Amino acid sequence: MYKISRVNRQIRAREILVIDEEGTKIGVMSPYEGMKLAQEKQLDLVEVAPNARPPVCRIMDYGKYMYEQSKRAKSARKHQKVIKIKEVKFKPDTAEHDYQFKFRHAKKFLESGDKVKATVIFKGREIVHSHLGRQMLERLAKDLSEIGNVEQMAKMTTNRSMTMILAPKESE
Repeated sequence: MYKISRVNRQIRAREILVIDEEGTKIGVMSPYEGMKLAQEKQLDLVEVAPNARPPVCRIMDYGKYMYEQSKRAKSARKHQKVIKIKEVKFKPDTAEHDYQFKFRHAKKFLESGDKVKATVIFKGREIVHSHLGRQMLERLAKDLSEIGNVEQMAKMTTNRSMTMILAPKESE
C-alpha cells in the first residue's frame, strides 16, 4: 500500500526544506514558517522525504495527493501477474489413459500461465521402484517441452514422493 505522510502540525523536524506547488525550492526554514506559507496559499505542508537531511516538505493539496497515491497503488496491483502452482499427482503404476488425462490437465495449466507441480506418490514397497516414478516425470517433461520448461528437476522428498516443477515458456 502507500505510505501516509506527515502533514502540517504533524511535522516534527527543527528545520525543513520547503518546495512550493510548482516544484521550486523556497529554502530551509522552520515548520511553522512553512505552514504559514502554505496557509497563505490555502494549501497543506506535506512531508514528502522524511529521511532526507533536512526533511523535504512540499506545499500542495493533501487530499489530491492522497487520491493520486491510492490511484498509483491500485494501478500497480492491477498490473501484477499472480502465478499459481497447480499440482498433478501420479503413482508409479499409473495406466496410459490416466497419464494422458493428467497430461492434458498439466498442458492446460501451463497454457493458462500457471506453474505445474508433478508429483509421484509411492505407497508401501513401491518406493523400491523409484526409477519408475523418475521415468514418468521425465516423460511428462519431454511431452510438455513445447509449452513448458523444467524449473526444478525430479527429486525425492521426505514424505515418500518425488516432485518436479514445470513453468510455462515465455511467449515471444
